[in-house]
Amino acid sequence: MVDAMFVRGVTGGQVMHEQAHGLLPGTSVLEREPMTSLDFYGIDAIHLKARKEILPGRLIVLEGTDGVGRTTQLRLLRPWLESSGYAVVDTEMTRSELVGAGLKQAKEGHTLGPITLNLFYATDFVDRFEQQILPALRAGFIVLTDRYIYSLMARALVRGADERWIRSIYGLALKPDAVFYLKIGLNDLVPRVLQNGGFEYWESGMDMRLGDDLYESFMSYQKRLLTQFDKMAIQYHFHVVDAMQPVERIVEQLKMHILPLLPQG
Repeated sequence: MVDAMFVRGVTGGQVMHEQAHGLLPGTSVLEREPMTSLDFYGIDAIHLKARKEILPGRLIVLEGTDGVGRTTQLRLLRPWLESSGYAVVDTEMTRSELVGAGLKQAKEGHTLGPITLNLFYATDFVDRFEQQILPALRAGFIVLTDRYIYSLMARALVRGADERWIRSIYGLALKPDAVFYLKIGLNDLVPRVLQNGGFEYWESGMDMRLGDDLYESFMSYQKRLLTQFDKMAIQYHFHVVDAMQPVERIVEQLKMHILPLLPQG
């Protein structure tokens, strides 16, 4: 249960320990819960509490904008967990069997309006939540998710969505056992994006007409997006990790904080 874990007090020794390991201020040591709690951001729309569901698995989220290294870290975490004897499932946006392919195809036309885009992403999430995430948690799997509702809400909010409306849509989401936010500055993000293929239409916010070219639009859009992530890091108690560290150091930090969360960890 992410809120309970992150609002607990942190001793001075713990702060020094985390700063020494490259973790940013405002984070705290994760503590193990017996199972993923039936704690939601809004209503229990699927009636899990009424059915007295037991979720012995763990839900672990990596968040951050494109180019920060989320996918790289998940690729390193999965074999580590599997070699430790845990069954692992990973999921990410647009992998819903119901609408994933349709969403990708619709985005290719560059004609989606913001409301349609938001509803597409919401449908994709709810389908994956019901068909992939919950079954895996019920079966005791470790669920690694490359972005969760936070990226979806951030993208919607920078496109002008009503905050109460968008939060109500994702209110059915379980609170994860841990949310790791790979934080990066805008100027450090640009060279990473260029190395990975350059500026993409939607990740540059070109649908919002924020600039005359991809670069100008990217800078404006990502600045707004990063601002939303920083606000959410406080509101949702993200575990903030400096994404500018070497890949190997980041994954060691993640392992150190995931291990106590695992069953018998």
